Amino acid sequence: MSNRLEGKVAIVTGAGSGFGEGIARRFIAEGARVVLADINGEAVSGLAHELGDASLAVTADVTNKADVEAMIAAATSGFGRLDILVNNAGYTHRNCSLMDVSEDDFDRIMAVNAKAIYLSTLHAVPVMEAHGGGVILNTASTAGLRPRPGLTWYNASKGFAITATKSMAVELAPKKIRVNALCPVAGETAMLDRFMGEDTPERRAMFKATIPLGRFSTPDDIANAALYLVSDEAQFITGVALEVDGGRCV
Repeated sequence: MSNRLEGKVAIVTGAGSGFGEGIARRFIAEGARVVLADINGEAVSGLAHELGDASLAVTADVTNKADVEAMIAAATSGFGRLDILVNNAGYTHRNCSLMDVSEDDFDRIMAVNAKAIYLSTLHAVPVMEAHGGGVILNTASTAGLRPRPGLTWYNASKGFAITATKSMAVELAPKKIRVNALCPVAGETAMLDRFMGEDTPERRAMFKATIPLGRFSTPDDIANAALYLVSDEAQFITGVALEVDGGRCV
């Protein structure tokens, strides 16, 4: 590792598992101190115990204003600043007809995948601006770029994340805050069975057949891309929605 994030302080939401855990591990390996935020407090507490003093666990519902305020405060009180915010927490309905998604599921999808970006931005931007700038990274999806039947309302929420990213990038540029998005293809995470509808060899083969490189994404794939976009190597990159998808969107 090359300490590409030495001296940086980051928050990663949804850090208790999947892409969020992979991103948090990689950031710490590269020298960052990281607030591990997740609605599953037990998961992030265990991860923080493993990762040591460079990490801090916070139980947070990213759709709740008070929890988001506390999450941002944990970074400033625990580590003294905030340089990087990764809005990674996500939720999806099960792959099915758009007519069969419940209103409760719809509301939860929009709260976790859209409102959470709004809330975290309101509280993180003043902190970043006070320290001369920062980076916001939103986990979107290939679903927001090439939507397909079965995940319509999830697709729509990720379209929000992509458009919000681009608009935020332009508006926050004068504050020296860069904003980018990651667009993973379906990955080996706990939500994979919901994306597919059911986790069977046949469904896996069907989904993999749409990915030219022939496999799902992994937390390491997403962590590597996230590391680049938040590092100083990407200091002139803002407003992009980076496809990490094995060629899925070609």
